[in-house]
Amino acid sequence: MKNFALLINFALIIFFSSCKKEDSPINTSVTAETKSNVAYGTDPRQVMDIYLPAGRSSSTTKLIIMIHGGGWSEGDKSDFNSYVDTIKRRLPDYAIVNINYRLANASSSSNPFPTQENDVKSAFDFVNNNRARYLISDKWVALGASAGAHLAMLQAYKQATPKIKAVVNFFGPSDMVAMHNNPASVFVPPSSIVTLLQGTPTTNPTLYQSSSPINFVSATSAATITFHGSQDLLVRLSQQTALHARLSTSGVTQQLVTYPTEGHGWVGANLVNSFDGMQSFLAANVL
Repeated sequence: MKNFALLINFALIIFFSSCKKEDSPINTSVTAETKSNVAYGTDPRQVMDIYLPAGRSSSTTKLIIMIHGGGWSEGDKSDFNSYVDTIKRRLPDYAIVNINYRLANASSSSNPFPTQENDVKSAFDFVNNNRARYLISDKWVALGASAGAHLAMLQAYKQATPKIKAVVNFFGPSDMVAMHNNPASVFVPPSSIVTLLQGTPTTNPTLYQSSSPINFVSATSAATITFHGSQDLLVRLSQQTALHARLSTSGVTQQLVTYPTEGHGWVGANLVNSFDGMQSFLAANVL
C-alpha cells in the first residue's frame, strides 16, 4: 500500500504541476474570499480550503469540490493547488472547495476504509449546510484524481443529498473487487487492497460491494466524464470501460477520454486537452 500511495502521489504532483457566464446580475458588493483549513470535523485532517468568487449568489454560483488522491493512505489537498489556479482561470464563476480527509494507516491499523468515504460525505454535508452563508447554488461538481476520484464517484452515485450534477473522474477505480482480483501491475498487489478493505472479496464481500462506485450507478446518477491513460500501471482502463458501459446502459450522460500513450497522470498537450474536455462537459451538463 505504501508503494502504491507514493506512486500515485508522484503521478499527481507531475499531473497537476503543469499546466458562459449565466445571464444574471452580478452582485458587485460581494468580494472574493479564500478560507483556509476550515474544519468540518474534529480531526486535524478534516479540513478544507474554500475559494469563493466575487459577485457570487446562492442562485447562480456553481461549486466544484476537489478530492486528492494518494492510495487512500497518502496525499494532501495541497497536491491540487496548481489545479485550483487552473480552475479559477477556466471557470471564474465557480466556487471551489478542496478537501482533506483522514488517511488509512496500515502500520497502526487506524482509519481503515470507509473512514475516507465517510469523511468526504461529512465534508459535502458541511458545505451544503453552509450554502446560504457561502452564497453558492445547488449546482455541484465532484472532481477527484485516482483514489480521490473513487471517493468522488462514491459520493455522487451513493448519496441523494447534496445532489451532484457532474463527476470529473481522473483515473479513479470504480470496482474494488476487480482491483483485488485483476490488479493493473505489481505496483498494486492484492495485499494492498486487502489491507485497505480489511479482507478479501470473499471474506469481506459487503465492504467490497459498498466501496465500488459501479454498483451504485442508476438512471439518476450524475453526468460523468472520465480521463484515463491506457498505459496506467495502477488502475486498469477496464475499470473505466466497465463503468461507462454501466452508465450508458442506465441512460446517464457520460464521456470516456483515453490517452493511448499516457500512464497514471500526464502533462503538456494532453493535460490541456483534459482541461478543455472538462470545461466543455461541465458547460453542457451543469446548467
